[in-house]
Amino acid sequence: MTAPFDPATEFDSQVDTLVRLGYPALAGRAEDEFRALLAPLRPAAVAGAAGLPAPTEDRVPFLLVVTRELVPVEDRVALTTLAGKRKPGIVDKHYPEGDLARFDPIKELEVPAGPAYLLFDVDRGADLRNLAPSAAMEVITGRDRLPVSIDEGLALVTLYPATLASNRCFSLVGSRCGDKRVPALWISQGAPKLGWCWWGNPHTWLGSASARPERVGLE
Repeated sequence: MTAPFDPATEFDSQVDTLVRLGYPALAGRAEDEFRALLAPLRPAAVAGAAGLPAPTEDRVPFLLVVTRELVPVEDRVALTTLAGKRKPGIVDKHYPEGDLARFDPIKELEVPAGPAYLLFDVDRGADLRNLAPSAAMEVITGRDRLPVSIDEGLALVTLYPATLASNRCFSLVGSRCGDKRVPALWISQGAPKLGWCWWGNPHTWLGSASARPERVGLE
């Protein structure tokens, strides 16, 4: 018999995963300091995930999202892997040096200020494959949801590597830089890759990840 989903245990597991991967050192903090920083989000995770189902490869009840204020994007990409694999993730060469810093969360996300926050009911968007990000955005908002950002997509693949799989990759429509590029996570040479595609171009293997609108921060 499968044990019922316990948000408190899940929160602790996500923190443990970040510690195991070396996030405290990358953030310039001791392990206990890193854990203490994230601990205030635990009650909100328990409350916000109440009634949500256990994680699957398509959908997870919540994510503990670390922002670039705490750990740079490039460092977090390098700590991602595919499920059961060890090859580290990479940033696509088509991002010029310093270009990633230009991609900010769109204003609709109302991302909380600070080093970390919670995101709820996250779906990798497999049913939105072969839809251009522009069309996917309309579907997502029509469902009273919002797209996810680079930080949120990296949290999904970091904490749930199985969500990124062959023919199950996803755009991160929630991060833009003012042009027609849309960040995306896909697979290249057996590892995750943070790349980008065009706002108006569909791909059969690429969906668009989304989540509930509310995001809960530390403040």
